[in-house]
Amino acid sequence: MKRKSLFVTFEGIDGCGKSTHLDLAARYIRNFTYPVTVVREPGSTAVAERIREVLLDRRSTMTAVTELLLYEAARADLTVAKIEPALKAGRIVLCDRFYDSTTAYQGYGRRLDIKTVRQLNSVAVGAIRPDLTLLFDVDLKTAFARRGAELDRLECESLAFFRRVRAGFLKIARQEPHRVKIINSSGPIDDVFAEVKVYLRRKLSLA
Repeated sequence: MKRKSLFVTFEGIDGCGKSTHLDLAARYIRNFTYPVTVVREPGSTAVAERIREVLLDRRSTMTAVTELLLYEAARADLTVAKIEPALKAGRIVLCDRFYDSTTAYQGYGRRLDIKTVRQLNSVAVGAIRPDLTLLFDVDLKTAFARRGAELDRLECESLAFFRRVRAGFLKIARQEPHRVKIINSSGPIDDVFAEVKVYLRRKLSLA
């Protein structure tokens, strides 16, 4: 019997640990012989990776609207080229960021109109929606301490900006509690991933 596909997104502010737990989740799911596809935003296609370079380059200067549209362009390409085909093939797709990041960063962080941001998100992804979103929440002091020495363009933003982004993520979670699950990621990796596994087991009906 063909296994049902599943689309899981990993979200949170920079330094929250989402990428670490995505890698752990991929290995964990593959242990049960599920086919897994891992992608990241922006990126994972030739076009999207080039857009990523522009967006994260500290030498890039752009308006908030330009930034928003570049993220949506990268997302549209990734969705059509990688995510949709993988889901149709019955694969488990794990995505490092998706449209919730745009709502949080460009909507709440940049203070762009939330309704417009969400409309553009929908244009970019069509009918594709995450089945499960894991939001890794951590205080800003801890998140900043985890970041590397070389900060990208977004990571150079102000403390006030990241406060708005974090608050935006938490508001999204409150609005969609059936999809978005908040995970306190301030503790040890093993403890945090134990909670991740709980949600993955429920969705995949794992023992």
